[in-house]
Amino acid sequence: MPDYGGLCAEWQEMLTRRRAMGDALAVWTSVLDGWRSWEDTGVTPLEWSAGECLERWERGVPLLAEAAPAIAPESLEELLGPLMERLAAAGPDDALALGRFAAAWDAGTIGPVSLFPTSGKDGAPALPDEAGLPAHLAGFLAHAGLRPPLETFFSRVRTLTEGSWDRGFCPWCGGLPSYGDLLEDGRRRLSCHLCGGAWTAARLRCPFCQAWQSGDMVRLVAEGAEQGYFVEACLSCRGYLKGVDRRERWNAASPLVEDWASPHLDYYAAREGYWRGTPSLAQLLPPDPDPAA
Repeated sequence: MPDYGGLCAEWQEMLTRRRAMGDALAVWTSVLDGWRSWEDTGVTPLEWSAGECLERWERGVPLLAEAAPAIAPESLEELLGPLMERLAAAGPDDALALGRFAAAWDAGTIGPVSLFPTSGKDGAPALPDEAGLPAHLAGFLAHAGLRPPLETFFSRVRTLTEGSWDRGFCPWCGGLPSYGDLLEDGRRRLSCHLCGGAWTAARLRCPFCQAWQSGDMVRLVAEGAEQGYFVEACLSCRGYLKGVDRRERWNAASPLVEDWASPHLDYYAAREGYWRGTPSLAQLLPPDPDPAA
């Protein structure tokens, strides 16, 4: 089972290095605290055999598309509540959207299943259509609420043999990857913050549009104190992933901690015209004023 206590300790250590971002990063602190205290004995781990999992993966189907956990709505409310309060403070429009979400949740017209990725293609929850919730807010709620139950659900089917999955989206939940770092042996690892999965993928293929032509992928490499970190972007679909080269940063933290603690790199990528498929604090910033206005 996941060690959320260890993840929280990693996060606190990171906060000491990112003191200037302390107030902003507190959004994620509340999420991690919720994960550490979450309990729901009603989520039963998936018991599929290795062969049953492989059969889905060979068809390019994530496991969640054909086997979904039963998650009690009330078990997620302590995870979602503190985050919603922080997100609502971003502005009146977000507050109104979250109010609609809360009303629909209380009425039972939406629930945990509404937070699931709609498909492996786009990896987004259905909430923008079901509750009129902006995509970035839907992403925050899905990632905050689903991680503990999905990690429990997939805890016994995490064995993924080399070469059995070559898609960009997560083989377990179908979510989009949130981080794409380079391991010590040069392989590229994609990480899903939605369910905690990680898998290796081709270094030159875009995980979003599958573009694989020479020159499709560009890397924006950090320098100075950020040496070893990078943003990898696709010129075809304009999607991007952050990452760290662990051959240069052997003591880097876990992908989730490194990702959540570097919203400045997301801000930079957005200003360069690239988009991100999973939540980032940079998405909560007001848009830059139009210099022509």
